Amino acid sequence: MGTGGAKAVVETRDLRKSFGTNEILKGIDFQVLPGEVVSVIGASGSGKSTFLRCVNLLEWPSSGEILYHGRDVLERGYDINRFRTHLGMVFQQFNLFNNLNVLDNCVIGQVRALGEAKAEARERAMGYLAKVGMDPYIDAKPRQLSGGQKQRVAIARALSMEPEALLFDEPTSALDPEMVGEVLAVMGGLAESGLTMVIVTHEMAFARDVSGRVAFMDGGVIAEEGSAAQVFANPNKERTKEFLARFHAG
Repeated sequence: MGTGGAKAVVETRDLRKSFGTNEILKGIDFQVLPGEVVSVIGASGSGKSTFLRCVNLLEWPSSGEILYHGRDVLERGYDINRFRTHLGMVFQQFNLFNNLNVLDNCVIGQVRALGEAKAEARERAMGYLAKVGMDPYIDAKPRQLSGGQKQRVAIARALSMEPEALLFDEPTSALDPEMVGEVLAVMGGLAESGLTMVIVTHEMAFARDVSGRVAFMDGGVIAEEGSAAQVFANPNKERTKEFLARFHAG
């Protein structure tokens, strides 16, 4: 679980989420420390995406705490919009604005949410688009891009907000297989740069090779958690062993 709650960028305590009578999250204790890369793995329906969406308050938890640098963001009066600017989110379906070109997709959030001047926002966006290899496409509209290119733009957009941590919700699952590698390569580079990352993913080899820590979710709880090496090579729980047996990660 890492050490000492106050050191965590984000921590959840007994986080629960129900939709009607269906309890999806059944008490999640989780934290991510500065510079850590944590992958969240598990079968479809185990609650991984709901958990990530609760952390960023795209879904409102039913109960529990979400601590950002030790303070519960669910407290009355907490500036939730400001909190969201500290946690970038990269979605499965890209969520780009189809009427805006690539550059403006990466500028609009900086101007509207952060109050940046347009010139500075454009300069910052250009830097991050170059980082993901999409600077030649600044005038293109999303419909002119491949899925892999759209996801790289979405990553640049999230980085342009200069968040403290990036959350990835199955960022490659909507991509054709030949495009997965280009997105994982960008994410691997970000991990090496020391960015704090929480990644919900089905890409087991990537989770094993890039994460410092892995959390295996099963039935709405974190069933097992540990270093990537330990979880993949020597899982403790029978459910983890069964799940990983389906993925021969090479």
